[in-house]
Amino acid sequence: MMRTLSKHIFYPLWDLKDRSGRLREWKTLEEQQWWPRQKLLDLQFKRLQDMLIYASNHSPHYRKLFAEQGIEPGAINSKAAFEAVPVTTKQDIRNNLDQFISDEFSKTDLVMAKTGGSTGVSLNLYFDEACQERRNGAQLMADRWARWDLGMKKASVWGNPPVAETLKQKLRLHLLDRTIYLDTMDLNDKSMGEFVERWRRDQPGAVFGHAHSIFIFANYLVSNRIEDLKPDGIVATSMMLLDHERRVIEQAFGCPVTNRYGCEEVGLIACECEQHQGMHLNIPHVYVEFLDANNRPVRPGEPGKIVVTDLNNRGMPLIRYRVEDVGVYTEKTCSCGRGMPILERLEGRVADFLKLPAGGQVAGISLVERTLTKVPGIEQMQLVQDTLGHVIINRVKGQDFNEHTDTGLISAMREVFDDSVELEIKDVSNIPQEASGKYRFSICKV
Repeated sequence: MMRTLSKHIFYPLWDLKDRSGRLREWKTLEEQQWWPRQKLLDLQFKRLQDMLIYASNHSPHYRKLFAEQGIEPGAINSKAAFEAVPVTTKQDIRNNLDQFISDEFSKTDLVMAKTGGSTGVSLNLYFDEACQERRNGAQLMADRWARWDLGMKKASVWGNPPVAETLKQKLRLHLLDRTIYLDTMDLNDKSMGEFVERWRRDQPGAVFGHAHSIFIFANYLVSNRIEDLKPDGIVATSMMLLDHERRVIEQAFGCPVTNRYGCEEVGLIACECEQHQGMHLNIPHVYVEFLDANNRPVRPGEPGKIVVTDLNNRGMPLIRYRVEDVGVYTEKTCSCGRGMPILERLEGRVADFLKLPAGGQVAGISLVERTLTKVPGIEQMQLVQDTLGHVIINRVKGQDFNEHTDTGLISAMREVFDDSVELEIKDVSNIPQEASGKYRFSICKV
């Protein structure tokens, strides 16, 4: 009953009170997702042209950039023409933050957020309220792909969960957000056991959280033969969902996992639908490119650096912004019938790629996944390359660890790194988290 009231009464009334456009955007996206692909691409490019003109008129940074490059935003009428716009980096924003903000807004009128800085550069970001509402609408659409409907109570596996202090916050938590939290900054048998009891009392219908943190909780459930936690949907986000983690999570909960990809800077970028055939790109809201080292488009099926243009945020326009992730785009279509194109897979952050002494690089996260699948006796591992000739392997022993595990681990790593690279195994009890509660499994300091 509470779920029905939340969806049909409390959410609409709260949106009306706040004069929010979130539910309106959600309903629009629910219709647009079924448009033919070309119609969606036409909508996306029209919004891209509008954003270019807006940024030229109101963002001091882009006004100056376009003038210096001799770019006339109103004349950009093709992908090729758009590629003449220089890529924006995190360092550009960090060094010139105020120049990115639209002259139609004051900082005090905008919503402020901060990235975690796990790639080495932490950023302050600003969004107008209309942008936030549209992003929230996209999240509601993607939630439903995971069978997590509006008003459903959820279990959130997240770091530093918010604490409701004001009356408004408490009402929102009870009537709308309806969330119970497992704090990933304190994941241990005691906290997870207490969360199981809370789950049994509250019966959440969906799980949301960091991919690896959900995996750790799922491992706890499997190890303790806890089989009565059965949500309708699971959304894994914030970090790469590895195949072996997906299998354990689905075993523990008896429910498919929905992989979601986004970032603080632009919101939802892509998400799996119920068919799990790749992640649909959120093209009504973002323009996504996959580029090589020279900022030229890669071919479908090839890894490329992900570059996004936010089609929503006028408070602080971001055009051709490199998010420091690497992904693979495909021209395949999903059997669901949605017109949104497909992000086939993520290959990790740029900073997660380890360097080879002879030249070239390897996706560290893929190496970790392959090794975990191939070598028994390892529960978790993390690769840290501190010099070109030295890689530290932080290894957490699994239940089936034996005298052959570390030999197999070194052997698997030697398939990538030759004898010129020293491989040092460190026996650790756990992989440390970042301040956000996320995990990094491959770190290159070279």
